[in-house]
Amino acid sequence: QVQLVESGGGLVQAGASLRLSCEVSGRPFNFDAMAWFRRAPGYERELVAAIEWSGWRTWYRGSVKGRFTISTDNAKNPGFLQMDSLKPDDTDVYYCAGSNVFGATVETAYPVWGQGTQVTVSS
Repeated sequence: QVQLVESGGGLVQAGASLRLSCEVSGRPFNFDAMAWFRRAPGYERELVAAIEWSGWRTWYRGSVKGRFTISTDNAKNPGFLQMDSLKPDDTDVYYCAGSNVFGATVETAYPVWGQGTQVTVSS
């Protein structure tokens, strides 16, 4: 069974940067794409960014375009999320997930999830 583990979250001030990592354990990560979601308490998870291996396509939520960058080394770490110019509105728990559907916005399209990492941005 594939397991994903996020790391890199923390408490920062507005304008700072964080780099989230998504590591794989267990079986190899054989999905065609991966994505980062985030969820605030009481809300559903929302897609933040996605990346597809085959064509290296990427997608970003409008509110993070130009500030966040999704990448991968396609080996042990299927995903990174570089977050720059962080804002208090970016405060959420961030999850990485694997799918065979690039850019899918529904959680059910992602068979594997990490446990999440908390990002808190103070004003």
